[in-house]
Amino acid sequence: MGTSEPVHESLMLEPSKPRVLLAASGSVAAIKFESLCRIFSEWAEVRAVATKSSLHFVDRSSLPSDVVLYTDDDEWCSWKKIGDEVLHIELRKWADIMVIAPLSANTLAKIAGGLCDNLLTCIVRAWDYKKPLFAAPAMNTFMWSNPFTGRHIEIINQLGISLVPPITKRLACGDYGNGAMAEPSQIHTTVRLACKTLNIWHWQVQP
Repeated sequence: MGTSEPVHESLMLEPSKPRVLLAASGSVAAIKFESLCRIFSEWAEVRAVATKSSLHFVDRSSLPSDVVLYTDDDEWCSWKKIGDEVLHIELRKWADIMVIAPLSANTLAKIAGGLCDNLLTCIVRAWDYKKPLFAAPAMNTFMWSNPFTGRHIEIINQLGISLVPPITKRLACGDYGNGAMAEPSQIHTTVRLACKTLNIWHWQVQP
């Protein structure tokens, strides 16, 4: 059903496929998160992270049955005492690659400012940037063109986060312009090509 399972059991398995951590933040584009999970699940082992806001748009029951979804609640309930696993650290260790899609204006600002107040941003703050991290922004056109956004994009580029640029279309709010999340197929293609080019892990992506 795409619900969470014990951390130890879900993260300590040794997969034969690449390990992709997909994350959704609070944008209406998160309605496409299920599609992303299905596309990536065709060739990778997928774990998913959803912020509290994104759960307004993500239908847990529609996620592939083999995709485990983690939320902020899992971060806290999995830790009881010193020596217990810390979920955001375990997910960072587990993943070969991370993809944030959609990346909302709010989560972009948090990452650029170094904030880590939920599971997603804690993973990013603890991320090992020897491993790829992609982000696909999604926001209103005026939010995308806001000067703060340009500064924040520059900062995450310096961190080593690769951008899958937004596209121009009619937005969910009714406005027309740039800021819509790239289509899942484009995000998938971008990440897949990068995997083949980098070829730095114990696995290889087949053509």
